[in-house]
Order: sequence, then structure tokens, then C-alpha cells
Amino acid sequence: MSEQILLQGKILGIQEFLLSPTCAASARVANEECFLGRCVWVSLLCEVLPRALLAELKLARILLGSAGGGQFLLVLPGEARSASEEFLARAGEEIASLSNGTLRLVCGITENLGDWTVVRKRLNEDLLRQRGTPLASLGASTNGPQAVAGDRGARDRFIQELGATVRDAETVGWSPESPGRVLLNGGKHVWKLTPNLTIDGITMARHGAPSDSGRHRASLGTLAHRASGRKIWGILRGDVDNLGVRLRRVQSIEEHVQLSVLYKHFFAGELEVLCSMPEFWRKVSILYSGGDDFAVCGSWDALIQLSREIQRLFHRFVEENLKDFPGAEGKTITMALAVASDQGSSPERVFEEAGRNLEFAKNADKDCIYLLGRILEWRQLSDASELKDTVTRMVAESRSSRQILFDLGSFYGKLSSIGRSPSLSPGGAEIHVEKIWRFHRRFNRVLGGARDRDTQKLRAHLISEIAARNAAQVKLRPAGQVALEWARLLTEV
Repeated sequence: MSEQILLQGKILGIQEFLLSPTCAASARVANEECFLGRCVWVSLLCEVLPRALLAELKLARILLGSAGGGQFLLVLPGEARSASEEFLARAGEEIASLSNGTLRLVCGITENLGDWTVVRKRLNEDLLRQRGTPLASLGASTNGPQAVAGDRGARDRFIQELGATVRDAETVGWSPESPGRVLLNGGKHVWKLTPNLTIDGITMARHGAPSDSGRHRASLGTLAHRASGRKIWGILRGDVDNLGVRLRRVQSIEEHVQLSVLYKHFFAGELEVLCSMPEFWRKVSILYSGGDDFAVCGSWDALIQLSREIQRLFHRFVEENLKDFPGAEGKTITMALAVASDQGSSPERVFEEAGRNLEFAKNADKDCIYLLGRILEWRQLSDASELKDTVTRMVAESRSSRQILFDLGSFYGKLSSIGRSPSLSPGGAEIHVEKIWRFHRRFNRVLGGARDRDTQKLRAHLISEIAARNAAQVKLRPAGQVALEWARLLTEV
């Protein structure tokens, strides 16, 4: 029996690449296609490369352990080691050239001997060594940045074409003439693109909201115009909490592969189905889905609703598939929404802001969402949604709706000067008001007198929902501030 080796590949610099300057094209739609093309390329690279390696070496497809999310794992015969290294070195060289040196392909190889925890440690040490020695990475050049500069126009055309055609592509392929590229609807080796788990195909979520004509993917400006209230778009990003800890606890490679594939197909399959629902299909477009994360752009109001549905489905997924695994690691999900300041905002800037918001939320808490300037637990998001409905109803009955929303929105800031927590940083501590009578006096000044019993009840309900109080003090709930901002965006035109 021949020696078995494990090969783990990983692409470094993905975030930097996605946030790199847009293509040289002047049209806004072309720049949006370039950003989407970068998302598509890095998503498909780790799906196509291991499959192409197996196809080129005429090895069985079953040797592919897991792929996606910026990395892949293969089980190979020992005699395939040198050929695999040569294959990935050529691919890495072109990947570096196409990304202007931003992306790096690194590879760890070790014998499949011993306990999985020991094997995984050896793989990680090999990958860590290549991280610390950039010139040893696959495809790294010793001739400086000029060696990977290449033809920017050709790179831009390649990236832009991916973004423009991925929505309607049926297959993805690979050819030895361009080992670092993924080819839609062509190539020497071809695989079907599908949102469902198949043996021969590549699972990928790629729903794109249709344009008004239905022939193309809707632009960000079109998605903004389809929003309720203020016509703006946003980006929603999500990430499973502590999945790396969960994977480090598994005791075998089979369990590692099973968990990795389970999460990847949840995001690919559920996102595709969810975004195809009537309330979402014209308002949201998928940027990518990885092994434990995702990014979606679309109308700001649809993204809030989408986040609630994804969290609900993920909770059900965990209950059904991870009930035998102890601990909370990998069983919760955190998300963050970034809303464009105007329709002319670049997707890179909003994507970066969503990433910062997501990091802020994960550092402050877990199993939560960063929304409209505050961090909310998922149950608090439901409270904010109900309170938003109350606020919008009161605004509809008022003659000076904009002034009421402005006064309520600045309510938190006004009270901070007399409370215990003077700072009102995003996601920060809730404001405490020591004197209850001041709280009610200010609130009455904003809302005015109630003319009928229904309005009085609605007004009392609004006060009780925004503030939770005890005998000593009033505490403003973070869900109240989110609800006020939510209502403001809904009522703006």
C-alpha cells in the first residue's frame, strides 16, 4: 500500500484583495462588476484548483476532502507529491499576477500518519512557516512587484467578465494554459455550477436580483430604488462564531470534513433558496458564501429582514445537525449591516465598513447583530422591529412626523448629559437616567398631549418599550435607538 499524504491549500490576502481599488473602467456598473468578479474569483478558486489537480493527475474525485472558504484539503498518494507542488506553484504564480501580488497561495503537506490532532498540527505548522516566509509561498516571485504587475487591462477584463456572467453561467472550468483562472462555460475540465450538493458539481450560491429588463443583474442603484423609504443600499455580512474552535476539537479527518462540508452547504443552499423568495429576489444579490461566512448586498430594508431569516434557519440547522456536539462553539452566528451613505458609495467602502462592524460585534459579544449603530441580541432585534411599527404608526398620525423622529432620535443624546454614561459610542453601554421625572417630562415634551384613548395607549406603550425602569432609575434600551433609526429610514423619501 502506497504512502498517503494530506495536502491543505490556503489563499492569503483575500480581504485586502476584495478591498483593492476598482478596475480601471470608468462606468459605475463596470466597477460594480469588478467587485463582484473579485468575490466570485476567490470563492471559486478553492473549489476549482483541487478538482483540477485531481483531474490532471487522473486521481479519483473522492480524494477531495473539503473545499471552499479560501482553503481546501486533499488526500493524495505519496507519489503525487512533487506533481502536486508543481501544479500549485504554477497556479500560485498566475494568481499572484492576476491580483497584482495581493493574493498568495500557500500549501501544507504532511504524511497521513498518527492521530488527526497530530496531523493537523503538522499541517498548520507547515502553513505557518510559509506565512512567515512569503518568498517560499507557491507562486511567489523573487523579482519584486514588477514581476507580478502584468497587464492591468487584461486582469480587469478577466475580473469584470466573471462578475458580468456568473449569474447565468451553467458551468465553471479550468485549463492548464491559465492555471490561476476560473473559466465560466468553458475549459479543459468542466464542472456544473449548482446550489445543491452533488458529486460532480460545484456548490455555489449566486443569486442576483434581476434588472428591470430581466436580462442582467440589477445594479446597486437599482437595488437602492427598490428599497422602502429612503432609497439606499447596503451590505450584510455574517460569520459563524468560533467555528475554528469547533473544528480543532474534532478527533478525526472524517469528522473534520463532515463538519466543513455541512457548514458550506448550509450557506450555499439556504442563501440561494432564501434569496429566491418573493420578498427578496428583486431586492438582494449574493456576493459570496464561504465555509462559515457570507456577504449579501441589496436594499437596506430587505437586508434587515434577510438577517432575521438567516439566523432563524441557522438556529434550526444547529439544532438538527449539532445536537450531539457539546459546547456553544460553531452554534451561533453574528452579522453586521453597513448602509451606504448615498447611492454613489463604492461597494468596497461599504463592504469594508460591514467588516469593521462585524469585527466590533464579535469582539463585544456573540450571537448578535450590528445594526444601525448598535449591537443587538437576536431577541432584541424582534423587539426593535415591533417598536419600529409602533413609531411609524405614531408618525403616520402626526402632522410633524419628521420633527418627532428627529426629537426621538436625539433623545438618547440629550439624556446622556444627565445620565451615568455620557458617551454614546456604537454598541456602547446603555444610557441610565437617574431622575425618572426628567425622563417623563422630556418625553411628554416630544410626543405632546394625547387626544384619544388609542393614542394614549400607543404613547404609553412606546415609552415603556424604549425605557426599562426600576425603582431607582430609567435605562434606555438599545433596541429603542435602532427602532427609531429604522423608522426614520422607512419614512424618508
